[in-house]
Amino acid sequence: MITVDFSRLAVQPGDRVLDIGCGSGRHTCAAYRLKGARVTGADLNPKDLKEARERLNFHDRLGEHGGGTWSLSAADVTCLPFPDACFDLVVCSEVLEHIPDHETAMREIIRVLKPGKPLVVSVPRYLPERICWALSDEYFNANQGHVRIYRKNELIDRLERAGTHFLGHHYAHSIHAPYWWLKCFVGPTRTDSAAVNLYHRLLVWDIMEKPWVTRLIDRLFNPLLGKSVVLYLRKEQTL
Repeated sequence: MITVDFSRLAVQPGDRVLDIGCGSGRHTCAAYRLKGARVTGADLNPKDLKEARERLNFHDRLGEHGGGTWSLSAADVTCLPFPDACFDLVVCSEVLEHIPDHETAMREIIRVLKPGKPLVVSVPRYLPERICWALSDEYFNANQGHVRIYRKNELIDRLERAGTHFLGHHYAHSIHAPYWWLKCFVGPTRTDSAAVNLYHRLLVWDIMEKPWVTRLIDRLFNPLLGKSVVLYLRKEQTL
């Protein structure tokens, strides 16, 4: 499930890409497919890093990459182990809503980005997320801990004050929003709900097969029901 539209980013051969909070490596693998990209996935969770390594090794075995390189790092988004201005692109997808000290996290992801280069940040969209919180008191603790809900303009303002310029946005994953509402309604940690399990099978089928019908439905409903808001920004040039 890829949230970021890499076609908007013009990544060049040799560019260094950081996927911070990479989880099991979905965006790390997507960036690794770009021609000549040097990709780093970073996360604090050892299990997620293990899964990311397995996925990247699988892409290597199949030759499904752009001929660049990949690496993984155990890293805290509030204290990144990278020098200033060392990446040509930073992706921070579905991370900031988990971080209590999100202001420090924003400063860090911008610090390691080269001036004039793009930053992509995605978070759960306000209304679908608010519905989840309303349906379940467990939700924001069950999904690795959601500590806040962002309004789009508020997040843009915070990122711009931290040293970026907003370029544009889109919404993503509208067909996932009802799934999370259903999970919250029956209990987000339950595994015995037939309706939830059936919907999950549909989502897995959609991710694996990419049928035109679900792609069309997702695109049509994203402006209204998109589960995530995806922001595209550029780090300000230094004087």
